[in-house]
Amino acid sequence: TTAATLERFTVNFTITNLPYTSDLENPDSARFRATRRVMNTLLDRLLKDISIGPAFHGCEATDFRPGSDRDQTRVDAVCTYSKEPWAAPLDRVGLYHQVSNKTRGITQLGPYSLDKDSLYVNG
Repeated sequence: TTAATLERFTVNFTITNLPYTSDLENPDSARFRATRRVMNTLLDRLLKDISIGPAFHGCEATDFRPGSDRDQTRVDAVCTYSKEPWAAPLDRVGLYHQVSNKTRGITQLGPYSLDKDSLYVNG
C-alpha cells in the first residue's frame, strides 16, 4: 500500500470586527502571534468537525491584510490534510458549503463576524 501524502489547500476570508493595524504585518509582533494562534484554533475546530475531519491535520494563518475598510482584516491560511491514495480528490465546493453551514452562512467564526462574500477555499 502507498502511504498517504500531505496535501495543502488555502482558506481566505475577511473578518469585519477585527480592525487591521500595521502590527498584523509583522510576524514577530505580539498581536500577529496572538491573532494567528486564535485563527489557527478556530479553523482547526471548524475543519475537524466536517467531512474532511478524519484526514485533517491543521491550519496555519499565514498572512493578515487590510480589508476594504479600517475595521476589517483579511485572513489567509494554509491547511493540510492526509491524501490517501484511494481517496477522492478534495471536494473544494463541498468543503466551502460545509464551512458556510458551520459559520452561519459565512457570518460567524467564534467571536468574529465574517464578510459573507469573502470565503474562498483554494483561491
